[in-house]
Amino acid sequence: MKWSASRALIAATVAAALVLAGCSAGAGTEGSGSSSGSSTSGSSSGSGTSQSSSGTSDSGSGSASASGSGSSTSGSSSGTSGSATSGSATSGSSSGSGTAVANKCEKPSIPDAKSYDGTLNLGLVLEPTSLDFTTQSGAQAPQLLLGNVYQTLVSQNPDGELVGCLAKSWTISDDGKTYDFQLEPNVTFSDGTPFTADDAVFSINYVKNTWTNGVKKYMDVVDSATAVSPTELKVVLKQPSNLWLYKMASRTGAMMSPKHVDKLATEAIGTGPYLLGTWKHGDSITLNRNDKYWGAPAPVKSVVFKYFTDPTAMNNAFLTGGIQVITTVQAPQVLAQFENNPKYTIIEGTTNGKVMMAFNNAKAPMNKLKVRQAINYALDKPALLKAAWGGYGAIIGAHEVPTDPYYVDLNGKYPHDVAKAKQLLSEAGESNLTIDLKIASSLPYAVAAAPIVKSQLAQAGITVNVSNVTWDNWLAHIFGKPYNFDMTIVNHVEQFDVTNVFSGKPDYYTQYTNPEVTKLEQEGDAGDHETWVKDFGKVETILADDAAAAWLWAFPNLMVVDSNVHGLPKNGITEGLDVYQLSVS
Repeated sequence: MKWSASRALIAATVAAALVLAGCSAGAGTEGSGSSSGSSTSGSSSGSGTSQSSSGTSDSGSGSASASGSGSSTSGSSSGTSGSATSGSATSGSSSGSGTAVANKCEKPSIPDAKSYDGTLNLGLVLEPTSLDFTTQSGAQAPQLLLGNVYQTLVSQNPDGELVGCLAKSWTISDDGKTYDFQLEPNVTFSDGTPFTADDAVFSINYVKNTWTNGVKKYMDVVDSATAVSPTELKVVLKQPSNLWLYKMASRTGAMMSPKHVDKLATEAIGTGPYLLGTWKHGDSITLNRNDKYWGAPAPVKSVVFKYFTDPTAMNNAFLTGGIQVITTVQAPQVLAQFENNPKYTIIEGTTNGKVMMAFNNAKAPMNKLKVRQAINYALDKPALLKAAWGGYGAIIGAHEVPTDPYYVDLNGKYPHDVAKAKQLLSEAGESNLTIDLKIASSLPYAVAAAPIVKSQLAQAGITVNVSNVTWDNWLAHIFGKPYNFDMTIVNHVEQFDVTNVFSGKPDYYTQYTNPEVTKLEQEGDAGDHETWVKDFGKVETILADDAAAAWLWAFPNLMVVDSNVHGLPKNGITEGLDVYQLSVS
């Protein structure tokens, strides 16, 4: 299989997995779907076109549907054109310029969405500590800004397929190293400055040379970025990468204005359909419609991201009309009060989130394999999930979710076995083990899980001291050096992030070192599709064997909305909460 075809096939694989996962209740985070399609394999020479059919997904009503005839085409020739559309994925290659058949950023997905000149209030949990996600870790700033204020060359639709955004098409060379992007014309930043290929070059190099957070490594594979013309960008990679184009749809690929990067912590100047409005620290952040947006105007005039530290307060605000959307249900046990009520809609789907009890693999006693394995055996994950999160979600056994193309079912690796846990602790010389579990008090899933973990590990003779810290403290001292913790619980939400969280090098808070993992990740990313799936599957198996963490569950996408609010995604695939798709009837 050629490089180009293998990379296009990734989109088809992810999309198919997500559609399948969407049919299972409680299979992800942050309804039912059906699709029919045909798969065609063939080859062509000369110019090829991406083939697709229309598919619709309306998750705003709560019962999402993805129906229609979707076609998946696999072929080969010289180069591949990047394009995909909802309801289909194209795995094929062609020469010449690619013609994208869908652009998520050009207009909202609901064709008859009416303009709403009021304010839509969303309830969320974690407020950003800074708007600068080039230096700050955490998902809060990208959740607010990505897709709304900042845009990327490519994006992902609700089925996980890569589609156009600021790039209307792209081609990939046979060797998988050269990407040619044709950019949308007449795009401007919100300050009126034109967006051109020079700004794309700047943004790519800014990640490489200036970003300081962990995700900057995804741009290390780029050898050069060149503006061929104002609307054509050429990017050459050092070696092929299965992950790079997907990461260009994430915060790593955010296109920024060179004139405004010195004020990223408090300002946000992008090409998106919304402008940053008022930030009331400790309360809310408002986005206002960009009336000079290059695409169709956003249906909703103003969207308020309102932050709650108390799930009960968020529920009460929703019930009394203070907010119209609970973007992520933080107490699944309360969902019953919204059922069978025509005023409300419950949305249930999947996310990329992996709720993990992370270990500091470099710190005693967590640096002992048998201690880590004992902890995994001592956990009763189904009971933990039921008690902590109402049974919503899917048990996982490694740093993966069931929708990942390289998913390996490792759930049975550590069955609940207290006697086995005690035996391993004895062999490790840690029969009277005491360890610390530090959690951020603003993470409801962690707060809910911690006392259950404490109780379950106590049955194996492990004393767990649970302590709560603020989110700022967690970021500074647990997620950041000196990595002052034994165990912590956090939901890793980024897609395909195993290469970041477990790179095999001690450059992340997990402090996991394994040269074999590093080698497999590098070779898998640079290989064809089969190599990627095979090598990353091996990585997941090694991580489970090493008990590099205790993975608890795949986080579900649970939302409750007023029934007149539409366009919310069933599956939480992207980092940004895309309010451009929202409408009010």
